[in-house]
Amino acid sequence: MRSSGQTTKHMDWKLEGSAQKTESHVLQEQEGILEDTGEDGISESFQLLQIDVECELQEGETLPTGSAVWCSKNVQRKQRHWEKIVAAKKSKRKQEKERRKANRVENSGICPQHSKRFLRSLTKEKLLEAKHSGPRLCIDLSMTHHMSKKELSRLAGQIRRLYGSNKKADRPFWICLAGFATDSPLYEECLRMNDGFSSYLLDITEEDCFSLYPLETLVYLTPDAEHALEDVDVNKVYILGGLVDESIQKKVTFQKAQEHSVKTARLPIQEYMVRRQNGKNYHSEILAINQVFDILSTYFETQNWPEALKKGVSSRKGYVLQNSVE
Repeated sequence: MRSSGQTTKHMDWKLEGSAQKTESHVLQEQEGILEDTGEDGISESFQLLQIDVECELQEGETLPTGSAVWCSKNVQRKQRHWEKIVAAKKSKRKQEKERRKANRVENSGICPQHSKRFLRSLTKEKLLEAKHSGPRLCIDLSMTHHMSKKELSRLAGQIRRLYGSNKKADRPFWICLAGFATDSPLYEECLRMNDGFSSYLLDITEEDCFSLYPLETLVYLTPDAEHALEDVDVNKVYILGGLVDESIQKKVTFQKAQEHSVKTARLPIQEYMVRRQNGKNYHSEILAINQVFDILSTYFETQNWPEALKKGVSSRKGYVLQNSVE
């Protein structure tokens, strides 16, 4: 017959062994959960651990006092061990992510991606620099009063695309929207179609472009000009006629420039491109203002007219580069 002390020790030993087995089993299950989950599953695993801890504490409350204390300490030790495992997993994932990012940068030969705030600041700095050092582009919007709502919408879209291209340029122009009233239908259309239009970094004025700058600095770009543009001069102001005319009134911008004795020039399409035969026998040098700007901007950066014209003159206009094979 065993004494009561021996019986108690035997029961404690069985209880301790059972708790250790339970601890080992639960820990293995929790580690298995961690292996099967990503970073998003870690918080869920912690919740499972907390539920398990609460259960063990509740079970411990039904045990004798000494066993309950042992169970509480055991749970704390197990939780600390679990937290170390989670921290190690997160650190390993972070290091792997940084390694993959470094490999992409090394293989592509590009700089690490900058934050959006940094890119906005850089764009603003480049645009403001162009305001002081040129070149300058003025869009003449004084001819919009005869345009239909559809034509105004198309012009507003061209202004949006032009501004977007200018923001991305390494050497942007400073843009001025001249003859542009803030209570005009075009202004309302620009606000409707262009997100953030009121925050665009450019000049907006109701004054006519011919009264804003010295006349000798102006070059009105029009397809009806006799002479081709040879270069982009930072000391000049290049004017584009903001006119979307589906009826195609000829020489409107050319005649306006002549009335003010302003120099005119056309893009050198005839010098670097040839007409391509097409079913409609259609050939046109009339481009949207954003297409003209893309040509000017590309040439200003590359000093290469063929490359610039290829970017702005689509094959639908009936022109292709000389010696090009399509």
